[in-house]
Amino acid sequence: MISPRDELLTQDILRLKKEKSAYIIAHYYQREEVQALADFVGDSYAMAIAAKESPYDVILVAGVDFMAETAAILCPGKIVLTPEPAATCPMANTITVNDVLAYKKKHPESIVVCYVNTPAEIKAVSDVCCTSSNAVKIINRLPENAGIFFIPDQYLGSYLAKKLGRSIDLFSASCPTHANIEKEHLLRLKEQFPHAQVLVHPECHPEIVDLADYAGSTKGILDYATQSEGKSFIIGTECGILYSLQKNNPDKTFILASEELICPNMKSITLDKVRYSLEKLETRVTVPEEIRAKAALALERMIEYAS
Repeated sequence: MISPRDELLTQDILRLKKEKSAYIIAHYYQREEVQALADFVGDSYAMAIAAKESPYDVILVAGVDFMAETAAILCPGKIVLTPEPAATCPMANTITVNDVLAYKKKHPESIVVCYVNTPAEIKAVSDVCCTSSNAVKIINRLPENAGIFFIPDQYLGSYLAKKLGRSIDLFSASCPTHANIEKEHLLRLKEQFPHAQVLVHPECHPEIVDLADYAGSTKGILDYATQSEGKSFIIGTECGILYSLQKNNPDKTFILASEELICPNMKSITLDKVRYSLEKLETRVTVPEEIRAKAALALERMIEYAS
């Protein structure tokens, strides 16, 4: 339940949003009060499309840094704001441009498929981007005999290789939040809630994905739970998704697969920071044009292949 102070902050933000001609885009992992006031809430792919299609002059991205960068890449003529410039993705920061270039030098014919959870400079040296919601569709659009280097999430990459029956080279990196689900704990939850379906993100460890009734993107998990006739679900992704799950399904029960499914970077964005960002039009996110233009090609190719 929103506090009186948060209610006042929300009203102030809505006023500033109108004054500044701003559009607020939030990820499903954001705090409940931030999701509640956003113009659009979605996963990383939907956020990219929403930014690209926004008619407003200012776009505030309530998400980690690569999400704001993606908006800046796709909307070069607009002001893109992040309310917390230190909000980042540890997994995205594990890979370097040199890692990608070294691979391409050894495998010049291979296609570099870049998870959108990466900095702009990594997208700029990749062939096509993807998200967990469209990766299957995008890889299916690639030639069957093509070599593929999937970066940087090794667990999502291994999930795709198994699902599609393709050989995919992987980079050794994973999401520290999704890694918090322990197999033994999940097995105990399944015993405790025998009728609950297990829905997990493919960023989870393969042994967790193997125990799931469904593995898919954050939006996929939300859609599955909403459309299912089931009444209880064990959820294996960041806790922020519970807001939308419960909002869309008030008659259903959702149990987190781990109490540690909290991304501190996502949760670092607060209403105070959103208000300050809109009031001061800070912090502005920009990408050098040489990098932006190259990264835009990989992102636009993702949008084309996923449509």
